[in-house]
Amino acid sequence: MKEKARCFQELYLTIAPSRFHFLKFILEGYDGLTMLSSVDGKHGIVCLRYPVDSEGILFSLLSILSAKISRYSY
Repeated sequence: MKEKARCFQELYLTIAPSRFHFLKFILEGYDGLTMLSSVDGKHGIVCLRYPVDSEGILFSLLSILSAKISRYSY
């Protein structure tokens, strides 16, 4: 039987550069939720690649974490 192909979305965010490892640590706790990549470490630009069916959980988590990863305050 063929496995259903997974479609991934990309989300680009600007976070505090010093909070990259914090965000990576938190996201790794949710196995298979997303893949985090640094696009521009100096400016805190990151890319999240996630399965479409994980969007609700990911966005809820990012909403909760927003104050802690914000470029402007934490």
